[in-house]
Amino acid sequence: MSLRAAVLGHPISHSKSPALHLSAYERLGAGISYTAIDVTEALLPSFMRQIRNQPGWRGLSVTMPLKTAMLGEVDEVRGVAGTLGVVNTVTFEESAGGVKTVGSNTDVTGIVNALRHAGTRAAPSAVILGGGGTAASAVAALKELGTGSVQVFVRDASRTADVRSAADSLGVALEVRPMVGAARPTADADVVISTLPPRAADGLAAEIAALKTRTPGVLLDVAYDPWPSLIASVWQAGGGAVVPGLEMLLYQAVEQVRLFTRRGEDVNAPVIDVMCDAVGLARRAL
Repeated sequence: MSLRAAVLGHPISHSKSPALHLSAYERLGAGISYTAIDVTEALLPSFMRQIRNQPGWRGLSVTMPLKTAMLGEVDEVRGVAGTLGVVNTVTFEESAGGVKTVGSNTDVTGIVNALRHAGTRAAPSAVILGGGGTAASAVAALKELGTGSVQVFVRDASRTADVRSAADSLGVALEVRPMVGAARPTADADVVISTLPPRAADGLAAEIAALKTRTPGVLLDVAYDPWPSLIASVWQAGGGAVVPGLEMLLYQAVEQVRLFTRRGEDVNAPVIDVMCDAVGLARRAL
């Protein structure tokens, strides 16, 4: 039986997940195919019904705008995914009643490991740009790094339910503010996580550049195309460390590969090396 996995989202043609996953499966000899499938929120329920009983499915990577919607489409939610209400990973497990779909979240691990790889050990002051599902995962990651309070700057305050719920569940103090006025607090933060879509932070980047101040902290910009983003370039010019979204994508994909192959102990440094090669990241000592 051929084994299958896929990344779901809309739009999805830009995704680098297939390159990451396929390189890992080839190295492991896992025999799992992996494709990108364009699925909207409206089509997600029918898609999940369609594949539920198709043989060979091992897993789904879930990206925007489906991370919250997927909660209602799986049989069980595990770990921090339930706390956050954000699912970025679905696995298929055999059960007495047939196949069981399980939702989980590897984004938090992806963010934590990407920041640690850049040298972050603690995040006393933190800013998140954007308030959606990825921002919720960012709150959990910052909590793991020791942050008790976070400033969140958003373009639309009415669309912050995900991040507010995450902060409440995790006991993190949250200050939600409009994007206007974000430049100075962002420049001063020890850690900044931008969850905004590509180019959406360009205006803020220009405002930070106009401050003509140093940016000594670490910026993780989850948008990786185009790269470097304008805010990443401005940040680096101010002396700060920049973490591309590809780093987060890599580390969350490593956890997904472990789940989809069911061979977690085999996903080690040589496998991670070929995943880095597949998307142009430098290899790392782990």
